[in-house]
Amino acid sequence: MELSRILIHERKPEQLIELREADPNLQSPRAFPIVIGIVEAAAIGRRLEGIDLPRPMTHDLLANTIEGLGATLEAITIIDLIDGAFIAQLSIARPDGHLVHIDARPSDAIALGIATNVPIFAEESVIEQACVMTPPDDDPTDGFKEHDRQ
Repeated sequence: MELSRILIHERKPEQLIELREADPNLQSPRAFPIVIGIVEAAAIGRRLEGIDLPRPMTHDLLANTIEGLGATLEAITIIDLIDGAFIAQLSIARPDGHLVHIDARPSDAIALGIATNVPIFAEESVIEQACVMTPPDDDPTDGFKEHDRQ
């Protein structure tokens, strides 16, 4: 998967990110939105733009902690969709090679991994459920402005 868009609504606390299948061989990659908070949207935007703040934010703190422990964030996987809420998992490789999986909100996981190009995956069952939730004729992005990712 890839983070294809960040959609900002200036009058709502809920923002959207869109994940899209990244396989270049797909004629019609599937995509689905995930509702996130404004703080997480801002954090993802800052990390995409390479903006450093004078003090580390929570996502920076976690990234620094993982690195300080000699571990590496290997992947982000959207593992489940329960009652409209997406569940993500961080895959972290410890220095001894053991892989540890930690549950996370997708927005936090993406904010953590986006600056270092950590791959994003989604379980097939999640993609199928999410695409059913957002039928092609229903545009969940009405009223949102796309955040410039360049």
